[in-house]
Amino acid sequence: MTATVVVKPELIRWAIERSRVSIEDLAQEFPKLDAWKQGERSPTFRQLEAFAKKTLTPMGYFFLDAPPDEKLPIPDFRTVGDAPIDRPSPNLIETIQAMQRRQTWMREFVIEDGHEALPFVGSAKATANVVSLAARIREALGLDAEWAEVLGTWEDALRTLRNSAERIGILVATAGVVGLNNHRALDPQEFRGFVLCDRFAPLIFVNGADSKSAQMFTLAHELVHLWIGEGGIFNLIKMMPHDDATERFCNQVAAEFLVPGHKLSARWDEAAATEKPFHALARSFKVSPIVVARRALDLKLINKAEFFVFYEQDQEDWRRKKAEDKNKKTGGPSFYVVQDVRLGKRFAYAVVRAAREGRILYREAYQLTDLKGETFNHYADLLVQRMKDERR
Repeated sequence: MTATVVVKPELIRWAIERSRVSIEDLAQEFPKLDAWKQGERSPTFRQLEAFAKKTLTPMGYFFLDAPPDEKLPIPDFRTVGDAPIDRPSPNLIETIQAMQRRQTWMREFVIEDGHEALPFVGSAKATANVVSLAARIREALGLDAEWAEVLGTWEDALRTLRNSAERIGILVATAGVVGLNNHRALDPQEFRGFVLCDRFAPLIFVNGADSKSAQMFTLAHELVHLWIGEGGIFNLIKMMPHDDATERFCNQVAAEFLVPGHKLSARWDEAAATEKPFHALARSFKVSPIVVARRALDLKLINKAEFFVFYEQDQEDWRRKKAEDKNKKTGGPSFYVVQDVRLGKRFAYAVVRAAREGRILYREAYQLTDLKGETFNHYADLLVQRMKDERR
């Protein structure tokens, strides 16, 4: 008879809840799961190893007296309803840890390269004038007041904003899964993005599993966090910020940055006369219709009831389009182009440089980028060529 391992049932239940894997999927793979949860049976060591892997739980946790209290290493502004989220998922924890490793490495790299601290990080207070700060951020990024309106699409605007942030020293990473594991998707309802503040290597992470248009607001919101020098993670349920003065301020500045209040007010009457006013204005400002609607609510051009009706309709439209796109057999960007966004070109180029100059071992470069061997080398060649082309 195979020996079993005594595991407290509360640890089994905790691992299930923490993993966010459906109980149906787990029960199918572990038929005696219900008995483990009740303490009526115990798993074998091999079963426990498989269960740990499936629930993304460190094996050692199952030998504790009680479930550990896992805390995020950055301020947490996420809520569900009016209550804070009390348990981060393994996917979120590992993503933050991976970004912290990148930031630590990049900080040492830029200091060694002789770069000075970035002056804009922590240069503002959360009591600053909203319009003035939005203008300051645009100026620092090298963008004028009409920067988005002259671009063709909001995808172009998102790319421009991301490139502008990286150009002034901000690391910007956008990913929808943990590392390169497509089976571990990040949940936009758990978090939209987060900021790791640092005066030498500030890092912004945008949840790429979110809609592209929502990513624009996330990036703008996180830029404001850098200017006031406060890191954190947020989810922005139904476009409503956490009931915190800092979060409300960051939302206000981000909204003003993307959709200047005086411009929206000036164009509102004309747009309101159309069948889809939010969509018409969104095309002009190169943001999502929901961002325009939220800005209209801020400016009291619509009321909350009108906003939430539109919000639910917009979400339904997005879910339907997402399902349609999933069924279409479209190619999309190549794996190597996607890496520019996943890693951020500034960070990726620094790692490539360091590896090729012998400042780090290739093994460390592989760990920092999740790319190995010829895959790393081919991406490095393409990236170096792209960077040369952009400088011409």
